[in-house]
Amino acid sequence: MTVDALEQQFRRLIRNAEHVVPEDDLLERLREGRPLRVKLGLDPTAHDVTLGWAVPLRKLRQFQDEGHTAVLIVGDFTARIGDPSGRSITRPRLSPEVVRANAEACVTMLLDILREDHLEVRYNSEWLEPLDLEDILGLTSHFTVAQMLERNDFAARFKEQRPISLIEFLYPLCQAYDSVAVKADVELGGNDQLFNLLVGRDLQQAHGQRPQIALTMPLLEGLDGVQKMSQSLGNYVSIRDRPTEMFGKLMSVPDGLIGRYAALATDLDNEGVAELEEASRIGGPRAGRAKRAMARAVVGLYHGTDAAGEAEAAFDRQFKEHQAPEEMAEATLPAGAVDGSSVYLPGVLSDLGLASSRGEARRLIAQGGVRVDGETVVDEQVQVERLRGSVVQVGKRRFVRLI
Repeated sequence: MTVDALEQQFRRLIRNAEHVVPEDDLLERLREGRPLRVKLGLDPTAHDVTLGWAVPLRKLRQFQDEGHTAVLIVGDFTARIGDPSGRSITRPRLSPEVVRANAEACVTMLLDILREDHLEVRYNSEWLEPLDLEDILGLTSHFTVAQMLERNDFAARFKEQRPISLIEFLYPLCQAYDSVAVKADVELGGNDQLFNLLVGRDLQQAHGQRPQIALTMPLLEGLDGVQKMSQSLGNYVSIRDRPTEMFGKLMSVPDGLIGRYAALATDLDNEGVAELEEASRIGGPRAGRAKRAMARAVVGLYHGTDAAGEAEAAFDRQFKEHQAPEEMAEATLPAGAVDGSSVYLPGVLSDLGLASSRGEARRLIAQGGVRVDGETVVDEQVQVERLRGSVVQVGKRRFVRLI
């Protein structure tokens, strides 16, 4: 490989990275001309793969495309401990059964992003479960409490006298031991993982290995524009969302995040990202067009350009022309809500999951947030004849056809 080609590969691989520690070492290993072992660990604490999770996964895919080996660590053991990164309280421990179910659900989804060649999938219970007390004490001997308290989240909790369990100190050590077990050259993670990745460097060195390069990616904010994208917070987009659902969710992203989503969740080049970022700063119609371009690019990445165009057209039918979507769920009228010739609508909405309770359903009706065949409903009692075969809409995005 020529010097210019090597430099271009290096620049592609560090694009959008938050930290590369040490940067010179990555370039040096690329010069060696061998496939690097690039590790990414994911704890299956949830059953879906979000656009936030996809940020480091897509970086791992970039390494694969350059001929390097992706070593995907499924943290079926560490998920039972709970990653304390960025948390102000101890995370509840998950049972092996829950972790196993989540792992089975999300591993197949990871192949929507990763290549099947140049890939190793490893479960860290393989080497962590066999460790005995002597082995664990050996791991802890390489680190001090003072080192652990250098972490911002631990330091803040210690200062505020909030509990930090000893098992949380073990999490970075277990993650670090993963790097020893697979002999990682590079470890990827979100920028909240930098401490854990650096612990991996120290532990590799203690085991006589060449320390890995730590490469972190920015955390993608969720649809609320404030907190990081999280399934537990409900502010996420799944890579398996239907095109229309994905497009609609992305159109709710705050204008200030258009450029960030374009950079981290699409394949747009630097020039394309910069154009959308500039348009979002200007605001108004230009920001609206930029958001559409970003949404099309994300949907196109996972579903293809044709599906992205159809999703945009469906969005316009629903929100600009106020038409119901062509595809929607169908349901029968709940028997318990029917009383003779009339139906108690709050009961229908609650039973069908269109409202969390009958009380919420009554509030939605009172606020004009419920429509039947496009007409706003003001009464809680509705004639059966009006509902059968009709389309019920709650809010902007929830539709069901009653049959």
